[in-house]
Amino acid sequence: MNHNRIALITGGNKGIGLEIARQLGQAGVHVIIGSRDETRAQAAIADLAAGGLTAEAVPLDLNDWDSAEAAAAQIDGKHGRLDILVNNAGNFDFGDGVPGKASLAAVRRVMETNFIGTLAVTQAMLPLLRKSPAGRIVNLSSSLGSLAQNGDPSAPYYSQQYIGYNASKAALNMLTIQLHQALQGTGIVVNSVSPGFVKTDLTGCGTMTPEEGARLPVQYALGGDASGQFVEPGGVTSW
Repeated sequence: MNHNRIALITGGNKGIGLEIARQLGQAGVHVIIGSRDETRAQAAIADLAAGGLTAEAVPLDLNDWDSAEAAAAQIDGKHGRLDILVNNAGNFDFGDGVPGKASLAAVRRVMETNFIGTLAVTQAMLPLLRKSPAGRIVNLSSSLGSLAQNGDPSAPYYSQQYIGYNASKAALNMLTIQLHQALQGTGIVVNSVSPGFVKTDLTGCGTMTPEEGARLPVQYALGGDASGQFVEPGGVTSW
């Protein structure tokens, strides 16, 4: 167990993000929670501390690109590098829907947070990840981001047609592919991980607990050399 690894989890103050932070902390990783709400971040740190885990927080709002640069500077100043980036933060907007009826404002909000905001954080953190001997990027995707499954009437979530959310996760998968190509030879591994259908504040329903949903992202954050994959609990899935 390596007790020196440093991990940033965006949206790590609740739901799957908090459980990822907990499980990484239990594996001996030093956890940094990225959160736009300081009160919630401190509550998460207290929650982890109750289990004997030490964590810290950095202000981070995916819709404020300057906050990503500021967070990177703070991490660099304190730790000098980043070993694990878990791009967990994201949103869903109930104004989203099928292409003919979705609120354009809702679609824009979802795309700007889930894709552009994640890209901004990743760009800010890449120089720190390059300082790691074995950097890991885990992009939390969704089966709804699979073009193959969106086009397959027999797929389990075929009826879940949200043009903004589904497109944002497909775009996130494109980020994984292009990062994988760009980072070959650097030692940085990047994968898209769909945690499964987890019940959180985001979904309001689901078949898995956040603890169960955190296991696969944590597995890919901690080890393995496979890169450029799209995986879910059942194995590798189609783009």
